[in-house]
Order: sequence, then structure tokens, then C-alpha cells
Amino acid sequence: MTREAEVRFTCPEGALKQYISDLTGDYGVTFEDGRVMVYVKEIKETEQTYDKVRQLAGDIARDLQKQKVTKATVADEQFKEAFSKLDIQKVTTAFVEGWELGSYQFASYKSKEKEGKVALHLKQGALRHQAVKEGNLRAEATAFARDLMNEIPSKLNPETFPEMLKDAFANTEVEVVVHNKQALEKMEMNGLLAVNRGSKHDPAFIELHYEGDRSKPLIALVGKGVTFDTGGISLKSGRNLSDMRMDMGGAAAVAGAVKLLASLDAKVNVVGLIQTVENMPDSNSLLPGDVIQYKNGHTVQVGNTDAEGRLILADGLIRADELKADYIVDIATLTGAIAYALGPKVAGIFGEESLTATMKAVGDANGEFVWPMPLIDDYEKDLKSDYADFSNISNQSYGGSITAALFLRRFVQDPSKWIHVDIAGVMESKEEGYYRASATGFGARLLADYALAISQEN
Repeated sequence: MTREAEVRFTCPEGALKQYISDLTGDYGVTFEDGRVMVYVKEIKETEQTYDKVRQLAGDIARDLQKQKVTKATVADEQFKEAFSKLDIQKVTTAFVEGWELGSYQFASYKSKEKEGKVALHLKQGALRHQAVKEGNLRAEATAFARDLMNEIPSKLNPETFPEMLKDAFANTEVEVVVHNKQALEKMEMNGLLAVNRGSKHDPAFIELHYEGDRSKPLIALVGKGVTFDTGGISLKSGRNLSDMRMDMGGAAAVAGAVKLLASLDAKVNVVGLIQTVENMPDSNSLLPGDVIQYKNGHTVQVGNTDAEGRLILADGLIRADELKADYIVDIATLTGAIAYALGPKVAGIFGEESLTATMKAVGDANGEFVWPMPLIDDYEKDLKSDYADFSNISNQSYGGSITAALFLRRFVQDPSKWIHVDIAGVMESKEEGYYRASATGFGARLLADYALAISQEN
């Protein structure tokens, strides 16, 4: 049975308008002549942002989904009045993006059927067809990242992850190169090999090459792909560790970003570098006190095996320099400290001020908010080791996200072109706006839009 709805940004004067205005929230839902009607309240000019558009669309889509509505119609000429200070094309893209992501579900392992999706029909002008298409592509790429993060660790592991990406990028302009364990040994990717020693699965290093315009600077996107993190010998404690399957959120963001750029036929030159391991305790596991010697000559004392993300990212950063990347961004669910510092809505970014300013502007526009954090050189001494060049953890209790970034900086030849993104606090969300109570897919749109911004500048 078809159940339809209409979304309106204007409400007729009288008792209905008063009723809608008295409701909490941004809109009200009524039933008129056999049809569900959604009336959106007037949005103050000071509150008009593209992320407000996404949040509103996501809330409405999910609300109608729960009411078993199958189709919703919106006349997008109303956007111009409702969001008068914003660009109508961008509003259309944001609304579609928010609608699709608000409808997202990961229900592969539920016995009940998924809630039906509410098809969005926009009565749009011909000029806005591209805006609708872009909104759908952006949502698809983010949903892809969410699916990867939500997948259970017995299905997504270091051996299956490369195959999933090969399938995802088949028949696209993205070249997928997978380095197996034997190749990693020859490439001296000793961080990956060390961290993965306790796993029954072999580690892998995955390269996603997309050359939309080879004349553009090469941007390397380096993603941490720990498919499950027990902490290793430094075993994690906690009542429920299920979300440690999301410790590959950085890798998911990189894969989602490359997918988005390729689907947009973007004029960029990007390589995604994904290190995938499983951090498990075992008789063969990496031990606290072990020393890893990296290809660039650095030796690292392992003070704690639960600080494994930086150990594998180091190999990714070395590889980015080998490929002569002009810009490098690494992204990882790296430290709990960043979540304490910034909370669940904002990721921390570290690097050159001009680059972090560009990324912050990108995040402010696309809703993946970031905040520039300091790299305090004086904290370098806290990584001191008595018998290796430095340790993978600080010997102090403060500034954990900063010392993690300082550790990574040592593996970048030119830190002036590097940004580190710590997404540990934003990897999952409660149900609100265009987020479900699951993985966020944070970083897919941020990295793609950052790559576009850098490429447009050069």
C-alpha cells in the first residue's frame, strides 16, 4: 500500500499554524485528506546553515519512515523562501543528502525487515538536477563508510577488507592495489607486521589510486584500519567492546572519500592508503617493551600495545612520502583524549595553520565539524625512551591527543603539508538529524571536500 506525504515550508494562517508553532521541534506532522502533511516552522535567518538543512531533512525522513510513508513530495522552490540567505543549489544538495542519510539503516543481522525507505520526490527546476544528483552521491559515499564501520569483525577483517574494496571499486576509475603480508615484509612495513602478530588473519596495505587530473598535486589520504581492537596484550577493559569494530573508521573515511571523488568525476589526484590489521592477544603478539624498527630508520619502543593505531599509521605516512605526495592527511580513531577535549560533535585536527584553516572551513560547510588543536613542541620530550629513539606513548598523563600527533609528525618528511585528523570522539552517534544510532561515516565528505578545495587552489 502506498502512503504518501508532502513537506511544506509554509503553513496556512489560522488554528493549524498556531498548533504547529506550539509544537516542540522544527516541524509538525498532520493528516489531511488521506495524506500525511509535514509543516516546517519558519527558520530564523541566523539559524540558516547548510547543516541545518541536512539535520531537518534527516529528521523528517526518519520520522516519515517510522510512520511507514513510502513517498514524500517537496516543492524545492520553497527552499528559496525558507532559506533565503543560502544558495538554492547547495540547499537542494544538502536536503537530499540529509534525507538519504537520515533514512540510513544497518539491519543486516536483525530478524525483522528493515523499515521501508521513503522515496523523496523533488518538484525541481531543470537547473537543479545536478544538485539532486550530487546530494545522492554524497549520501551514498557516506553510507558506504557507515556500512564498513558497522560491519561485524568476523565478516570484515584484514583479509576480507581488501576484497570488499575491490568489489566496491570494480568498474570505476579507481585502481585498487593490495600488498599482502609477503609484500609488506619486502616493503619493511614493520609497524603493520608487528601489530598484527596476534591475529589469525594476515595484515594488508591497500592503495586506492584515483587520477581525475594528474596535473593536480597528489593528495595522500592515510587511514587507520584496525578491524577490531582488543588492545592486544595491553587488553582493554569494559562491559561492551562491540564498538571496537569501528576502530577502522579512518580507513572507512578514506574509502568513502575516494568513492565520492570518483563518482563526481572530480578533477583531483588522490591516493588512499589503508593499513588494515587486527589487534589481538596471542602467544605471538607484540609485547610491551618490544622495539619496532621502521623503514625510515626510526626505532620505537612499544610502551603499550593499545596505542597501536599510530604504529601502523607510521607505515602509511612513510608510504605517502615514497609516492611523493604533495599533501598528506591521516585520519584515525586514535585517542580517547580527543573525545574528552572536544566531545562527540567535533573532531580534532593538527597541522600547519593555513591547511587546518582550510579544513575547518570545509567542515563548517559540510557538517563534519573539526577544530584545530595545538602541536606543542615541548611535549616531544614526553615520548622519550631509554633504549629506542622514542616511545609510542607519552610518559605523562596530559595531552594524549597532542603527543599522538607529535609521534606521527616524526614520520612525515615535510610536516608543512600534513594534517592529522583524530575522529575517536565522533565515530558513532545517537539518533538525531541525519545520523542513526550507529557509525557516523565521519570523514568521507570531509576528506573529499578538502581534496577538492586543495586541488582548486593549485
